[in-house]
This record gives sequence, C-alpha cells and structure tokens, in this order.
Amino acid sequence: MQKKFGERLAEIQTHYPDRRLQVFHEDEARFGQQGTLTRVWARTGSRPRAVRQTQYGYVYVLAATCAETGQAEGLISPRLDTGIVNLFLAQFSATLAPDVQAVLVWDGAGYHRANDLRCPSNITLMTLPPYSPELNPVENLWHYLRSHHWSNRKYATVDDLFEAAETAWRAACLDPAVIQTVCHAPYAETRC
Repeated sequence: MQKKFGERLAEIQTHYPDRRLQVFHEDEARFGQQGTLTRVWARTGSRPRAVRQTQYGYVYVLAATCAETGQAEGLISPRLDTGIVNLFLAQFSATLAPDVQAVLVWDGAGYHRANDLRCPSNITLMTLPPYSPELNPVENLWHYLRSHHWSNRKYATVDDLFEAAETAWRAACLDPAVIQTVCHAPYAETRC
C-alpha cells in the first residue's frame, strides 16, 4: 500500500507542479442517542452503572484530518447525502492555503461516487480499496471521540447531540497534537 500510495502522490504532483500536496483522510460517523458503552474504573466487587437510551435520534459528523500538520476540518449535520458531502467539500476547500493541493483519501461510500458530487479544483480525491476501514485513520478519531467524549452519556434531544458533538470536536479536533497522534497513517509516511 505504501509504495502504491507514494506512486499515486507522485502522479498527482505532476498535475500540480506549482502546488504543495497535503494528504488528508476523510470519513463520516453517526453519533446518536443510543450512545456507546465503554469500560470504566470501579471498585472491586461493585457493578458500575451506565445509562442506555432507547431513543433513535442521530447526527452525522464528517471530518478531514491531516496527520502531518494536525489540521482537522469538520461538519455536523442531521443527515448525510451527496448534498451534505458537497457542502463539506466546499467548506474544506475554503480552508486550504492558495498554494496547497489537498489529496483527500476516503472510502467508496455511495455519496462519494454520486454523479452530482462536486469536487473543488484544489482537492484531488483518492479512494481507498473496498472493505478496508483499517486504512482510514479517521476511524481512530471516531474511536477516540466515542471513548473519551460520547460514551456512557444521555442526550435528551437531537439538539443536545449537536451540542455534545460540537463540544467533543472543539476539545479533541482543534488540538493538533491529538490529530497528529490519533490520525497517523503509516502508509502515508512517504509524503511526510
């Protein structure tokens, strides 16, 4: 994977010789009232209690991270479709420096391959092989957010979910050190 990835980056660089390539990984996650149960510390012999809701409200979090710089861009949405992905790509594109060509590595989800997908000119898309979530380091970010911010909690409304998602994003994803550590992809080191 590392060799093919490096070759693909070299090919992309030939199309944009006057720009710096920056590799970002993108993924989406659903975060809901059902929540996630995780392990907690408890006294020996005691049984820790955790809330578990039966409501089915959800929000979707989209994230693009660059482990090299620690930069993270995100969007929180009540739904996920090609229109939302287009909105995210436009927002992400606007944050890039003028001399940067972003290589956005993502999976092959249906809304990533839709006919009405609009990719800005300063972003080049690279699709991961099918059935390989382990190659997308943003999956580690979702695990981190679920275990540190979203687990063992109760959310009364979808608005509370939005607020919790935003709070978790600000706490973790605006810290470059967290992104550099959690979202490191060994196969992408050829670029760093």
